Amino acid sequence: MGDIWFCGDNHGEFAHIIAAVKRHRPSAIVLVGDVQAKNPLHIEIAEILDVTAVYWIPGNHDTDTEADYDNLFGSDLADRNLHGRVVNIEGVRIAGLGGIFREKVWLPPGEPIYNSAKDYLRVAGKGNRWRGGLPLRHRSTIFYDDYLRLSRLSADVLVTHEAPGAHPQGKEALELLAITMSATKLYHGHTHDSLPYYNQQIQLCGVGLCGITSLDGEKIIPGALDEARSDRKSFK
Repeated sequence: MGDIWFCGDNHGEFAHIIAAVKRHRPSAIVLVGDVQAKNPLHIEIAEILDVTAVYWIPGNHDTDTEADYDNLFGSDLADRNLHGRVVNIEGVRIAGLGGIFREKVWLPPGEPIYNSAKDYLRVAGKGNRWRGGLPLRHRSTIFYDDYLRLSRLSADVLVTHEAPGAHPQGKEALELLAITMSATKLYHGHTHDSLPYYNQQIQLCGVGLCGITSLDGEKIIPGALDEARSDRKSFK
């Protein structure tokens, strides 16, 4: 089983990822959202495409602008999007749930307002549509049917952009999803920190801003804000 890395919100910065991959040569990396590539993703990381397999999930900022969206979803690595599916990567079944919960669609533990993108589009005016479908902003919204579809699958690891409920800003629905899928680990981004979580049922790991964490929890590169927040207490 090869080494797999999880790369925290990089917001257009790739130099640290490229340098670390060239040095350590992991088998695969997963970008956990808020990639915001300034050029198509395959161009940004062209130097390491023959070194490691690259996967990703979208973050909320990956739909801030048309360029953010197109440079990720329209890149040659578009098929490496893990959102809503499970992929066997180096013998590890990794599931992805990109984007964030939004109050106007679904904010757990409340009930969904719209179960699916189709439900939302039924009431959205034509002027609100983008390229004939969901508004750009909602291309990174978690719909209940995305969640439900994953809950019927099995995985070893769940990767989310949104934080789980153990985080002060997170949602318990993500721990529940991981447990339902029989996953033993959950990695996430979005909050830019790496807090000392404690959970008896699942190993939780926040990957800090521009940080890199391995599958076994080793910090290859600490997040940019990790030291400033290292005095936080453990959360249950």
